[in-house]
Amino acid sequence: MVNHIVSGHGDEFDCLRLQLLEGRDVVRKGGTTMVRFLLWLILLVLCWPLALLALLLYPFVWLLLLPFRLIGITVDAVFQLLKAIILLPARILRGSPAR
Repeated sequence: MVNHIVSGHGDEFDCLRLQLLEGRDVVRKGGTTMVRFLLWLILLVLCWPLALLALLLYPFVWLLLLPFRLIGITVDAVFQLLKAIILLPARILRGSPAR
């Protein structure tokens, strides 16, 4: 599925392809959402105050963790840039691929 999205292009979409394959927030699997919801329903049946507390605290925890997610994205981008700079001479020497 991922190759159909970015097929036909060269190395410029490798970063996007890797992000799609790694399952970053670009593509979410629908099954994990359903499992989380079912686990929350079980928690609601077993201990409803804790389930409601989790439901109320979730946005605050998400806001608290947002800076760490942004730092992770930034660090990943810096490493991708360093990789591209280091591999640039090899890409130039390799030339265009034969089609």
